[in-house]
Amino acid sequence: MLTKSSTELVRQQNSALVLAALRRKGSLSHTEIAAQTGLASATISVITAELERSGIIAKTEQHVQGGRGRPRVLFEPRRGCGYVIVVRISSDVVQYSLADYGGILLDRFEDARSHDLRGTAAFGEVLAAALERLLVRSNISKDEVLAVSISSKGLVAGGGARLIWSPVFGSEQLDFVELLRPAWRARIMLSNESLLVAHALAVREEERESGFHALAAVSLGHSIGLGLARRGKSGELDVSAPDFGHMLHQASAGLCRCGSYGCIEAAAGFYGILRTAFEVPSDTIPAKFVPLSEMDKIAASARQGNRMGGYAFRQAGLALGNGISRMLSLYEPMPIFVTGPGTRYFDLLEKGLEEGLAHSLQVRLQGMPQIRVVPDEQRLVFDGHLDRALGAIDGNIAAAGHP
Repeated sequence: MLTKSSTELVRQQNSALVLAALRRKGSLSHTEIAAQTGLASATISVITAELERSGIIAKTEQHVQGGRGRPRVLFEPRRGCGYVIVVRISSDVVQYSLADYGGILLDRFEDARSHDLRGTAAFGEVLAAALERLLVRSNISKDEVLAVSISSKGLVAGGGARLIWSPVFGSEQLDFVELLRPAWRARIMLSNESLLVAHALAVREEERESGFHALAAVSLGHSIGLGLARRGKSGELDVSAPDFGHMLHQASAGLCRCGSYGCIEAAAGFYGILRTAFEVPSDTIPAKFVPLSEMDKIAASARQGNRMGGYAFRQAGLALGNGISRMLSLYEPMPIFVTGPGTRYFDLLEKGLEEGLAHSLQVRLQGMPQIRVVPDEQRLVFDGHLDRALGAIDGNIAAAGHP
């Protein structure tokens, strides 16, 4: 027997399903919402009526060509009912984006990250000033912002918005709720960047085909990241970001930015490839940032037959392959998506990657996993930000009846 509280929970879950369908698919008719959500027609009628009264969604009529017959009624998110700010912190820049509730990008700018900036308070001041500038540029108020979604490479504390370790800030921890409260009442969210990539890819794959089960997204660049997206037994999407880049590969890989020796990133990150190509001692302190122009020069020499350049990329691929093979042994066979700025060198990494994967018994028995290169990581990160942030807002709306 359903209690009042369990009935209310079902109502909230159904409302969130309808909102998610409208956000991901755009304008939908009553019948199309039913097909997307699996909800009964009567349930959809009640939910859409409530959301329209609350100003969360809008109803429009699409007249049939020729003017005959009843117009087609469509529902869509009301874009102006709230906004999301997305902040992407990377090795060289901090990118700020503003999107409306419909998921439409309204404004974006980047600030070069100051490597001389010290302390969480100093970064907090820079962050707060940039967020204020974003509001002024679009003439909206803080109260209209429903979520601030932030991402970085590194380790993120579960259930909060605290960055435990990152290649940008090292071991200095940042709690973004503390940095932005009490000035900002919006929901503050922090995610590992590779988790967002895996989330966005999973959403894409679900739209392309039914029966999605699992995928892994490996990010290549200054840092090495891994995101896993798996469909749980009860149907929920479980997305995580294991600390793949700092898994042990072999001690000879050298000193990593995390302070340990032998991490996957120490061999496969841009600074690791640079160090190997120029035969720099393995205990040399890693470069904080390697320009793509420098990586392009090493890649060009490798393609022209330079022995150490080719060896550096092959060793990087081997480290990645070994790490992925261990990951597959812990989980199950799944397609591997390769993203990030390092995809431009995939032709040089591929042979070592396959060699590393072949060390796995699972791969030897079941064959190589499908490997797909997806260069536009920045778009995936943004899509992951929006889907997770707007999904959280949907839950708040469904629970409260208003944003």
